[in-house]
Amino acid sequence: MTDRSPTEEQNVDLARRRLLAGAAAAVAVAPGVMLVATGASARPKGVAADANKRWGMLIDTRTELSDWDTAIDACKTEQGWGGGNNPATDPQWIRKVAIRNKSTGAQATFPVMCQHCENPPCVDVCPTGASMQRVDGIVLVDKHICIGCRYCMMACPYSARSFVHEPVHNQRPHMPRGMGTVESCTMCVHRVDKGQQPACVEALQAKGSNAIMFGDLNDPKSEISRAVSAHVTRRIREDLGVQPSVHYQGI
Repeated sequence: MTDRSPTEEQNVDLARRRLLAGAAAAVAVAPGVMLVATGASARPKGVAADANKRWGMLIDTRTELSDWDTAIDACKTEQGWGGGNNPATDPQWIRKVAIRNKSTGAQATFPVMCQHCENPPCVDVCPTGASMQRVDGIVLVDKHICIGCRYCMMACPYSARSFVHEPVHNQRPHMPRGMGTVESCTMCVHRVDKGQQPACVEALQAKGSNAIMFGDLNDPKSEISRAVSAHVTRRIREDLGVQPSVHYQGI
């Protein structure tokens, strides 16, 4: 057997991935729904992710608890998750977390979803490259090459990823899903690429709530950048150095 150089090995690995992706692109995962690459195919034709942008969220925890139910329901409706046979193993793209200060008794409840880290551990540990990061910071899972190893779930400090244990039904054309793969919040990339807000943000705005703000953190003139500069915000587990794109106010 001929020894290959590291560069040749990388080229062979890349060719294998392209071959797998090309083969999987023709697989139907539900009637009328084809398994497509979430990151690339979700974008309108001819529109590329902008490397100058860093999409993020600012979540104000000082709001009505019902706002989080509104956000979760909007996410379920938009992406087609939830409603499985076993609540303990159902995929959960966004969940409510309650915390309490032991010293003061102060409490807060807020949503936790994929934090779309600048240095995502899930991407680092993925053996196939299925966990990936767009140049605008949005972290996604390529269902073409996800083998369901769940390394990314173990690496995520926020427990933000779910494994699909059961067959899925009523899939959305923009978000094909499949049993045996991992999934998480996509920041509604299919909407963002059309200049729209994520579904959770839009649903809250419709009821007059600004509990979740979405925008470009790299633009100093954006509403979210001005808000992050004007208020004291925190990011969960900042000590890990993964640089989440989701900021919280009031915790």
